[in-house]
Amino acid sequence: MEPVSTPRNCPFDYAEALEFDPLLKQLQNEEPVARIQLPHGDGEAWLVTGYDDVRTVTTDRRFSRSAIIGRNFPRMTPEPIVQDEAINVMDPPASSRLRSLISKGFAPRHMERMRVRTQHVVDELLDRMEEHGSPADLFEHLAAPLPLTTICEVLDIPEGDHAQLRAHARTMMDVGIDNRENAVRAKADLRAYFAKLTAHRRENPGDDLISALAAARDGDELLNDQELTVMAMVLLITGQDTTTYEIGNIAYTLLTRPKELAMLRARPEMLPQAIEELLRFIPFRKGVGIPRVATEDVELSGVKIRAGDIVHVSYLTANRDGRKFDRPDELDLERTGPSHMTFGWGGHHCLGAPLAATELHVALGTLLKRFPDLRLATPAEEVAWNKTSIWRYPLALPVAW
Repeated sequence: MEPVSTPRNCPFDYAEALEFDPLLKQLQNEEPVARIQLPHGDGEAWLVTGYDDVRTVTTDRRFSRSAIIGRNFPRMTPEPIVQDEAINVMDPPASSRLRSLISKGFAPRHMERMRVRTQHVVDELLDRMEEHGSPADLFEHLAAPLPLTTICEVLDIPEGDHAQLRAHARTMMDVGIDNRENAVRAKADLRAYFAKLTAHRRENPGDDLISALAAARDGDELLNDQELTVMAMVLLITGQDTTTYEIGNIAYTLLTRPKELAMLRARPEMLPQAIEELLRFIPFRKGVGIPRVATEDVELSGVKIRAGDIVHVSYLTANRDGRKFDRPDELDLERTGPSHMTFGWGGHHCLGAPLAATELHVALGTLLKRFPDLRLATPAEEVAWNKTSIWRYPLALPVAW
């Protein structure tokens, strides 16, 4: 059946703490495959919100990421965050080759080393927070520095460069229309930085992830210089901001839910399962990310999507699909069941998910153990939230102990 309704205007600018976006919820309930208009880019797109339909779009070869290259596709930010050569816009088999090479950098032996480094960084940061004394800003002391420090350690980026690289990444995530020129410049500067750094690592390999990626072989295949540059850049951007925000979001969620917090304190072995449920439950971003293009006509939930149409998916609504999850809008730390889609799905499932999970487990586990009476130092309604980014997170999280 063809939809006759005009496309929905979807600013996706809802930013009330971590409440679920009512517009997304409405689309999920009323029009699971909907025509939408986004703040930036040309034309309209489809938005797919159901778990099974999202799984189809992210795994079916009839939906192509690489077909968006060169198109001013509908999106959330003034300048596309993604690079044309990045793995995020490749289709199999090209992406399969790259993913196979990159996954070698996240092999268990590398991950164990990263876990040890992460623990070392967390211990140092929490020592400093303790020295600072109660109350302190958990966002400033743990959430903001940990992922950046860890990914920069993993990539072996000199400490003097951290702040500038973080600033560039933040500029690229800003949704403000007057931010476009800054975003274009930040993207170019980041790219130039990583072109130089990756070339240096090819010549002088060390014990870091860039060197591991430069040397990773799949048969005779190596990453070429451009792929290595863009991959290092993607790792820096995706490897710090999102984990920072999720540490803040998860800490806020637990500190405002005494029952769940008490359960985790009493049963610390539950932490890995609890983190999975927190990742499912928390709406960690606004709207949508990188779309796909239908390469032929496809029918989803009775709606015909035509060849050439742009298709966005919402992992946020998939995570709240009542056909997959019992009581989808409730946080249940003992929940078992289908996997959440917070790290994406299919051929573009986040390659850095093992590192993100490691950081979340180490950070939250150590925090709960070291500060058994940790609590919010301000009423929950006074916590300030970011309003301008595509990501949702507290700007500060004052805690006491």
